[in-house]
Parts: sequence; structure tokens; C-alpha cells
Amino acid sequence: MKKWTSPISLCILLFALVLKAQEPSTPIILPIVSNYVMDPEKSILTNAETSDRHSTLMSALRATDLDKVLGYKGQFTVFAPSDMAFEKLSKLTTKRLMDPKNKKELKAILSCHIVAAKLSASTILKSMCRGGGKASFTTILGEKITATMNGIDIILRDKHGNKAKIVLADANQSNGVIHEVDSVFLPIAAL
Repeated sequence: MKKWTSPISLCILLFALVLKAQEPSTPIILPIVSNYVMDPEKSILTNAETSDRHSTLMSALRATDLDKVLGYKGQFTVFAPSDMAFEKLSKLTTKRLMDPKNKKELKAILSCHIVAAKLSASTILKSMCRGGGKASFTTILGEKITATMNGIDIILRDKHGNKAKIVLADANQSNGVIHEVDSVFLPIAAL
């Protein structure tokens, strides 16, 4: 007999969380990223530039010209590695990736963190519920990112098996949303 109770239980739990998240509550408080409050009226690029948690990401985006993409009016989701996530990489790897000779490789890595659609946490949860506990999203590079749950955490996995946990969700921007993640999706070749 096929075990279907687990996916159904997960869907019921996710549905309850989504319903609870949609209930009216106290006044809206802007998401705080360290000492900076992200302004939903500003773009992803503008907010990330003033965040003291994403300076490495901003340097990398500028080095690859992806900063221009995130300045557009289209809707984007950025799974933004924090400075602490970049610090998990070896200094040698970081130095090599930031070398202008490796611009194409760095651009490919960063492109695996951007989806050309606004995906709120509730949208991701609903997709996982419909997908039996999994949901896949296509990045601007054409790669798949798969979302699953680990307890109450949303875990993202790339095609190489690299994992990142969303540690700060739903920092809404005028042109999309930022979800801060605790790791950098890095192809095995870049190690």
C-alpha cells in the first residue's frame, strides 16, 4: 500500500501556515536586515546596496554586470547569500571568483541565485504543497532550484546538490523579493 499520509499531512500543515500568514495582524513592520530597514518602494539593487549584510554579493553583482539586471522594473526573486555565506567559501575560491578573468563563471554562479518572478515564501510553500513536498523553480541561467522543508525551514538545493537555507524571507522590494540564504550555490568545478 502506498504511503500517502505524509504528503497529505505536509500539505495540510503548509496550507494552515499560509492561511495563518494571510490573517490581518498588527501594523506592517518593514523587514530589518542588520541595521538597515529595507524599503519596499525601492528596488532590489538599491536596498542591497545599502545593506551591510550583502556587500560581497553587491561587489560580485557589479563585477558581472548583474546589478543592472536587478535595477530593471521586472519582478525578480533573489536568494541572496549574506556576507557570512560568502565567508564559508575559502579565501582562495573567493579571490579566484572575483578575478576579472573569471567573470563568466562568477556570473553563472550568481545567476543561479536569481529567478525571474516574484516568489514569496507563501508561494514557495504552496508550490511545495502541490508538488508533494517539493517545488522547482528555474533561475535566469536556466538551472533548477528545488525547495523542500526541513522542520520549519525552507531548504533550497541546486543541481549539484548544494544546499542553502532561507534565513530571512520576504524582504519585499519594488521589483521583487529578497530571501537571504546561508550558503552560496557553487558548482563543483568552482571549488
